[in-house]
Amino acid sequence: MLSRLNIENIATISFAEVEFSKGLNILTGETGAGKSILIDSINAVSGAKTSREIIRTGADSAFVGALFTDVKNAVNEKLGSLGINSEDDGTLLMQRKIFRDGKNSCFINGSPVTVSMLRQVALSLINVHGQRDSGALLDSENHIRFLDEYAGCSREKEDFLICYEKLIKIKEDIKALSLDEAYKARRLDLLNFQIGELKKAGVQPGEIAALRRKKAILNNSLKVTEALSKALSQLLGDGEAPGADSLLSGAAGQIFSVTDVAKDLAVVAESLENAKESVLDAASVIDDVLQQLTENEDDIEEIEERLDLLFRLSKKYGPTEEDMLRFLADAEAELDDIVFADEKIEKLTAEYEKLSHEARKKADALTKKRSAAAKTLAEKIVEELRFLDMPGARFSVFIEKRDMSENGQDRVEFMISANPGEDEKPLGKVASGGELSRIMLAVINVLRGDGTGSLIFDEIDQGVSGSASGKIALKLSSLSKSAQVLCVTHSAQIAAFADCHLFLEKSVSGGKTYTKITPLGKNERACELARITYGGGYTEKQLESALEMINIADEKKNKQD
Repeated sequence: MLSRLNIENIATISFAEVEFSKGLNILTGETGAGKSILIDSINAVSGAKTSREIIRTGADSAFVGALFTDVKNAVNEKLGSLGINSEDDGTLLMQRKIFRDGKNSCFINGSPVTVSMLRQVALSLINVHGQRDSGALLDSENHIRFLDEYAGCSREKEDFLICYEKLIKIKEDIKALSLDEAYKARRLDLLNFQIGELKKAGVQPGEIAALRRKKAILNNSLKVTEALSKALSQLLGDGEAPGADSLLSGAAGQIFSVTDVAKDLAVVAESLENAKESVLDAASVIDDVLQQLTENEDDIEEIEERLDLLFRLSKKYGPTEEDMLRFLADAEAELDDIVFADEKIEKLTAEYEKLSHEARKKADALTKKRSAAAKTLAEKIVEELRFLDMPGARFSVFIEKRDMSENGQDRVEFMISANPGEDEKPLGKVASGGELSRIMLAVINVLRGDGTGSLIFDEIDQGVSGSASGKIALKLSSLSKSAQVLCVTHSAQIAAFADCHLFLEKSVSGGKTYTKITPLGKNERACELARITYGGGYTEKQLESALEMINIADEKKNKQD
């Protein structure tokens, strides 16, 4: 159950810590005091879509924290599936912080979670119902969901859905294979060309990157070739200017010509001859290296041609080799489908007929279970409506056979006659606001009588007064015996049954509006009931009447026990 709610900077609530109890928790106060804000806060921490406009003026962020106690095993299993630790003491803490920039910071038991995860967990903890929520009852598309929930059709529905989804897939496959001949011929030509082009190219994964690396290496070798060619020219000459070998040979010759005069220079001449031999040896080595590098020039051309081909193919079939190969595989599969289309259609059609028969059997089983549950659901809702001061109401569940869809073969609609002598008509066309409140409570009581979660009713008494309001009070009190109930109300009859009564009041201080939430004792409750019934200027006798209303409610609650 929801044990405590912490609120910071939500609209007119600057700060509030609200304690709830088991049983029926009633929230009352003047119009605009902040009752709806409390519900909005609960919705926010439950992961509902929330506008940043909810943040209090002047604050940068808003915060809501909700502490739950006596958490059931099913909730802990849900936490485990989401990777969230559960607490040994059976508590669960949900928190949400909303920022001005629209960002959210959410936690469950201290673990960071997304808004979606917050909502998934909250579905097992809190159920909020109000006048706006009654729209689900008015939409006939939801009626089949209500019936299935009551009938317990989840297993049958899942079995059918698995079969139905296979049917849809086969139907789509047959449609894709059923091409007109002209389109088929054009498609075959294109596929054959694309497959031929890709196969001829022989694309390999990682090829582009490997070629680029090799090209970079070869490009560097061109720089080496250029440097060695210049060095060879300087050593051997280039046809226009002599090289070092010629210059050394000439210098040695000049010195040898004068050695008869200067004998000591003979050693110098020999050194120059030796230097010439060294130059020639170096030139020979350089020439060998140049020969090897020149042979690589053809490799560079081949690499550039290959890269150019792969670039052109990437523009057609995908930016990477994997994309191109995937395109090739898909094209081959499509070609195979077209070539063998008739054979495959025949096979799929037989499979479709077999599966369609199976789906129809599963749909029939679903219809049978729904039909059996429809009668008892209608009887129980009528029983609830009679208790809620609608004695002449008739309620039925209309089931019509239709083409198969994800819900089976049934269209379900709730029909009602609110008054004697009137024909039953679709619920959404005849129910008034007050009738809808009671119908919703009747449906909730029948569908959710298992004590799961905390049930929250936002002004369910709207449009209801007199004995009907008293009957709603009794029903809410009865419901609160098996589930925690929170109810925002303007009805003194309902408020009289409170096990915990919270009063919300608004005040202005320093130019700002504040909402205060106060738990009421029995005498304070009597004052609040008198205010609700008679207005602010109630008399002593009216106060005594309000106190008597509480005492009578206590007696009726004791009889329920």
